Amino acid sequence: MKLTFLGTGTSTGVPSIGCDCETCASDDPRDKRLRVSVLIEHGGQTVLVDTSSDFRQQALRHRLKRLDAVLVTHCHADHIFGLDDIRPLNFRYGALGVYANERAWPDIRRIFKYIFEPSHFGGGLPQIIPHTVVAGAPFCLGDELEITPLEVIHGRLPVMGYRFNDFAYATDLSLIPQHTIDEMSDLEVLVLDCLRFKEHPTHLWLDKALEYVEKIKPQRAYFTHIAHDVKHARDSARLPERVEWAYDGLVVSDDE
Repeated sequence: MKLTFLGTGTSTGVPSIGCDCETCASDDPRDKRLRVSVLIEHGGQTVLVDTSSDFRQQALRHRLKRLDAVLVTHCHADHIFGLDDIRPLNFRYGALGVYANERAWPDIRRIFKYIFEPSHFGGGLPQIIPHTVVAGAPFCLGDELEITPLEVIHGRLPVMGYRFNDFAYATDLSLIPQHTIDEMSDLEVLVLDCLRFKEHPTHLWLDKALEYVEKIKPQRAYFTHIAHDVKHARDSARLPERVEWAYDGLVVSDDE
C-alpha cells in the first residue's frame, strides 16, 4: 500500500491569500499546503480521494497518468471542485468510477449539472460512472484493495472517511461515532483531520485529534487539513511519537 498526500491544507490553502503570518511567509515547502487530497496505490489500483480545487496542479506535480476510481468524502468546494479536471484521463481511459454516499449525489448533480443533463452532452465533458457507497459496507477494487466507507460527522453533516485494508483516511470531521472507531481497529496507518490548536466547531483540533489517536491506536498517525496556525518545523515537537503532521508530497507505505 502506498499513500501520497497530494494536498494537506485547509479550505483556503496555505499560504492564505493576503496573510503575512509566520507560516504563510515561510520558505519551508512543508508549509505550502494545497487543498486536501490523497492518492492510494495498491494491487494495481490507483484511487483518488477527493478531486480538490487544486487537483489539476496536484496531478501535474505528481505526474499522474491514470486513475481507477475517485472517492468523495463530501461536497464542500475544496473537496470536489476539481472534478472537471478528470477529463484528460477520460480522453485516454474512458469513463471513471466516482464513489460517494447517497447524501452527496444530489449535490454533485446540482454543482456539475452539465455532466448529467442530456441537453449539455457533447465533447469535453467529464465522463463518470456513479456509484453509491454505504457506511460500513465494504467493496473491492481489483483483487487486493478492500475499501470500507466510514461514517464521521463534520459539524452536523455526516460525511465519509475510507478504510483501505489497514490504512484509514478521515478528514473534515468533528466527531467519530463509536461504531466507526470499532471499524478502525488494527490500523497500520491513520490519516486524520487536525485543523489547528484551538477548538473548532466542525474540525478536530490538536487535543481532540490526539484523543482519537489514543482511542483508535494505529501504529502510525498523520494529521492533515492543516491551517496556517501550524508551522511544520516549529510544531512537530508538540506531537507524540508515531504521530506526524503530513505535508504535500509525503509518501507513506506499508513497508516502512
